[in-house]
Amino acid sequence: MVDIQVTNLTKFFVIGENLLQGLSFEVHEGECVAILGRNGCGKTTLFKILTGEMDYDDGEVFVNPNKKIGLISQIPKFPVGYTVEDVLRSAYADIMSCKRKMELLEKAMAHGATAEQLREYDNLSNRFQSGGGYEMDVEVGKICNGLGITQEQRTQEFDSLSGGEKTRMNLARLLLEKTDILLLDEPTNHLDLNSVEWLEGYIKSFKGTVLAISHDRYFIDQIAQRVIEIVDGHAEFYSGNYSFYMDEKQARFDLQMKQYEQEQAKLKQLGFTVERMKGWGINNRTLYRRAMSIQHRMERIKKTEKPKKERTMKASFGEKDFSGDVVFKLKNLSKAFGDRTLFSDVNLNVEGGERIAILGDNGTGKSTFIKCLLGDEDCGGKIQFGPTVKWGYLPQIIHFAHPERTLYDTMLYEKNCTPQTARDRLGQFMFQGEDVFKTVGNLSGGEQSRLRLCMLMDEKINLLILDEPTNHLDIASREWVEAAIEEFEGVLLFVSHDRYFIEKFAERIWLLEDGQIRDFNCGYAKYRSILEHEAAAKPTVAATPKPKKEKPKGGTKDVDKLIRRLEREIEKQEAVVAEYDLKIEAASADYQELTRLLGEKETAEMVLMELMEQWEAAQS
Repeated sequence: MVDIQVTNLTKFFVIGENLLQGLSFEVHEGECVAILGRNGCGKTTLFKILTGEMDYDDGEVFVNPNKKIGLISQIPKFPVGYTVEDVLRSAYADIMSCKRKMELLEKAMAHGATAEQLREYDNLSNRFQSGGGYEMDVEVGKICNGLGITQEQRTQEFDSLSGGEKTRMNLARLLLEKTDILLLDEPTNHLDLNSVEWLEGYIKSFKGTVLAISHDRYFIDQIAQRVIEIVDGHAEFYSGNYSFYMDEKQARFDLQMKQYEQEQAKLKQLGFTVERMKGWGINNRTLYRRAMSIQHRMERIKKTEKPKKERTMKASFGEKDFSGDVVFKLKNLSKAFGDRTLFSDVNLNVEGGERIAILGDNGTGKSTFIKCLLGDEDCGGKIQFGPTVKWGYLPQIIHFAHPERTLYDTMLYEKNCTPQTARDRLGQFMFQGEDVFKTVGNLSGGEQSRLRLCMLMDEKINLLILDEPTNHLDIASREWVEAAIEEFEGVLLFVSHDRYFIEKFAERIWLLEDGQIRDFNCGYAKYRSILEHEAAAKPTVAATPKPKKEKPKGGTKDVDKLIRRLEREIEKQEAVVAEYDLKIEAASADYQELTRLLGEKETAEMVLMELMEQWEAAQS
């Protein structure tokens, strides 16, 4: 069954310049499809058209009317004073309405109920149960824990959150709504590694249809069954994940280039033959007619268009020579905000040429650690740099002192270079033509990162520190940055949630968790293997053994004794199950603990059912 069908879709914002031009594709029920393309190619516009938020100029768009569709990039307006908990519970609007009606009926029936009231209450109760009302608290806890939404955050007002936090809360609300078609626009932005991995698992087990726009290559590799790339307003199709897409795209380029070169060689040879026969045919009409026949055949040959390679940045970091072994040493480094300790007793040495990734959940203090290292934050302990170390830093949040200046003026004033040098360096970073006269304040987040990198690469450094360097960048821009970093031979220290980037560059990993920094002297794949091995080695709680079914030995007296004993055991087991309900509610923000408790509760309920069956058998 087709869930989404787009046929010859055209959308323009400037007359004569189409953003989408004859875009056509189909998505079938249960598919997970990644939508790729450069920034500005129309991916988000396509999603807005699919949800009906935006109109289009030509073509046809079909979305299965029997399916509920949800778009993560839309953040609805909520009433003033709404907490995050209220926003999450809004996913259960129908169930919550049903619950309120049930509570009103309960009050009305406190001193006697009519038959009509009982029927209404029974209908409401069935709706509440079938809609998942009794599992609502557990579901909210699981989603919040998976996406790293703490109990403290759930009590905050939604309007007080940052844009990234609002996006994360809205993703949680959307997942709780049980939509049939998920449209995810950059869903991994603002998520830490654990949350991204949890989201991958959720999408893999999701029974509905998923369309995902993402620049997270590792994420696409994990979830996508096929890829649709938007190029020059139309769709190109790849029947696999990101790795398949990359290999197939290169293979198509190579094949098209080979066909183009063969055609050009053939046309060149035919052209030479035509010119030679025309010369011979000045006095020979037969030869001249044959030459014209060959020329007409050349014109009828279907020409293969020359494939275009994407423009790439040609830039590298200026490097300062480094002498000595140790780049920097950390001795008993510690940082706390009030009673909350981010890290303590950190003792680490960094030598020349190392490439280190700093990993950890959101809020553990990775960016603060870097600020302590650079002297922007006070901290305890000692930091000692080598005498010839010069660092360059790309922060997560880019700030320019004069956002009113153009890119061109920013380069002239801040880098003290000639006009030609400024244009050349900006051109290396894909700021060409009129782009250089844009004001810095009007640049997108990705363009600001690119400009700051452009300015950073001019400096002579031997220690490069990056905080989320690939945020806001499309895939092509990420590859440009990676190409420049590959050429850098100094020490690289970076914070990132981009697993593709981490896997490519990290040769050593610092994991910040529980107020400590664990040092893994290995790459990302080995690091993941170590963590998985540690998790598997943790002791698991043994399941409660099933009680053996007992049969009465004979006689009414023995049967009565068995019934009374079973009733006592049932009462105890019911208390055990009820205790698990309290524990589950208390652990709703801890996903691992919640998973463990749910498993134990299920075992306890099975024991209770077994006892009930024995009691029924004894009664009969």
